[in-house]
Amino acid sequence: MSGFDGFNTDFYQTSYSIDDQAQSHDYNAGTGGPYRKQYGAYEYPQQGGFVPPEMMHQQQPYTGQIYQPTQTYTPTASPSVYGSSFEDEPPLLEELGVNFDHIWQKTLTVLHPLKAADGSIMNETDLTGPMVFCLAFGATLLLAGKIQFGYVYGISAIGCLGMFCLLNLMSMTGVSFGCVSSVLGYCLLPMIILSSFAAIFSLQGMMGVILTAVIIGWCSFSASKIFISALAMEGQQLLVAYPCALLYGVFALISVF
Repeated sequence: MSGFDGFNTDFYQTSYSIDDQAQSHDYNAGTGGPYRKQYGAYEYPQQGGFVPPEMMHQQQPYTGQIYQPTQTYTPTASPSVYGSSFEDEPPLLEELGVNFDHIWQKTLTVLHPLKAADGSIMNETDLTGPMVFCLAFGATLLLAGKIQFGYVYGISAIGCLGMFCLLNLMSMTGVSFGCVSSVLGYCLLPMIILSSFAAIFSLQGMMGVILTAVIIGWCSFSASKIFISALAMEGQQLLVAYPCALLYGVFALISVF
């Protein structure tokens, strides 16, 4: 071990000391050092990285114009049927398809069986009147102590479906389900008169049978007249009136019994 200690102390013999290093550092810090003198002709910015000298000149602002492609097609709003202002817009009921004038004309056509029906009006799909008449028929049955709303709507749906299939087989032009429902619903109006009498009097006697037969014939004749005029089925009114009489006969049985 003594030999190793001697080797360690004799190796790297130099006159350099820590005090000389401190003085050399202070000298370089005060005078700028040799590197400071070599590059003293150019002052570098203190912030940021290296910037080449050719990019130090002031940049000119861009005076060009951004390219904008020419628009060959200018979209325009489609013209409205009713105009652009609120005053030109139709009423809300007309937009929903509720026309009181047509409802009144259809009602008068049903109440007056001998009056000629307007095919253009009767061919419309209007369910406002039929819904009101179905509710009125159920309400008059309720006055007689009969809660039959489910039977009224169920029989109406089945009857409309059957007449829809039958009329499409018989007519050349065809008919929509909404039109069939509208006509059969409007022609339910005379049945409301029968159910109103049933709430006051008993219809199980002879007078009741006669009144019931008249009401059934009234409803079926009005419905067949409207179908013939709307579908141009001349000479087939009796063929159309028979299934209509069967349908309204079921409503008459509900009213009497």
